[in-house]
Amino acid sequence: MTAAPVKPSELDQITRHLLDLMQDHYPMVERPYAALGEQLGITEDEVLERLAQARAAGVVRQICGIYDTKALGYSSALVAMRVAPEHLKRAVRVLNAHPGVSHNYRRNHDFNIWFTVAMPPGADLDAVIQKLHEMTLAESTRPMPTLHLFKIAVTLDLTGDRQVDERGAPEYTEERRRHAKGHEISQRDIEYILATQGDMPDVPEPFAAMGARIGMTGAEVIAYGQQMIERGQLRRFAGIINHRQAGFNANGMAVWNVPSEKIQEFGTFVAGYRGVSHCYQRPTYPDWPYSVFSMLHNPKVSGVEEAAAAISRDTGVTDFKILFSTTEYKKIRLPYFIPEYDQWEALCTAAIEEPAS
Repeated sequence: MTAAPVKPSELDQITRHLLDLMQDHYPMVERPYAALGEQLGITEDEVLERLAQARAAGVVRQICGIYDTKALGYSSALVAMRVAPEHLKRAVRVLNAHPGVSHNYRRNHDFNIWFTVAMPPGADLDAVIQKLHEMTLAESTRPMPTLHLFKIAVTLDLTGDRQVDERGAPEYTEERRRHAKGHEISQRDIEYILATQGDMPDVPEPFAAMGARIGMTGAEVIAYGQQMIERGQLRRFAGIINHRQAGFNANGMAVWNVPSEKIQEFGTFVAGYRGVSHCYQRPTYPDWPYSVFSMLHNPKVSGVEEAAAAISRDTGVTDFKILFSTTEYKKIRLPYFIPEYDQWEALCTAAIEEPAS
């Protein structure tokens, strides 16, 4: 379906409401766009037309199954690097070439490069991070793996209806992750993940189209997915929004220096804010005292600052910083169970040998 081109700012309120629903509650039924249309009072065809328009505007990044990395047996970490300006292009090429680097940003801090990296079950993540440190010529590298997950759920407020201090129960927490880790991943699970981690086709029965890749009907894809949700390996199916194209230009990582005895209480409370997409406890270092990380997204820097100020007022924690992303070098859904993980060192070496742009 070809949509008339529009700017992201020209998407109307019905389309924005549709995208909010797709982020929060993408229906796991055989005709999800008909179900979404019923909620909005429009037809299935109009839903698909509006979705095509939002894709053409660059607002929708992907519609797919969202899996929990650690529940699938992967190891992962957020990593902060301090890279000298003359080595910045090299570092970006190396990091972006790694298949397990899903997010890579420049932020306004002495630690100027922040990326997430994951490796499959059995891999030595610490050794990989050390190798990346050497290949990028970083001056300092600080691995910051998750010590406790308080929340992960990226749902941007496209309609503007939420209040800064609006609260709700986190969708995915440490408890669900621990439950998921008790279930082994089978070869059939891997086949299912490979079939559903990519972008859904924009057709009336997208689950049937995905299932055709592995010999499953749409109903079977849905039932299998519901089992994986119950086990905690699959968080949900959802529409993934391109933050910047949607107008959320302020991507703020608020980091908090919280007394150790208050971390659990603080993290649990902060995770309740609907405007907080991620909340984790991470390790500290002599040059990094901040133990709790929370991600805030807003169209304006002032909105992120207002949200962080509200958290500070509500919790009494006043020692915090907001690190804003100034450049987005890479942002993808992490791919699972692909052969490139076994080839990552060669891929990064090839990136080093590329001429500087």
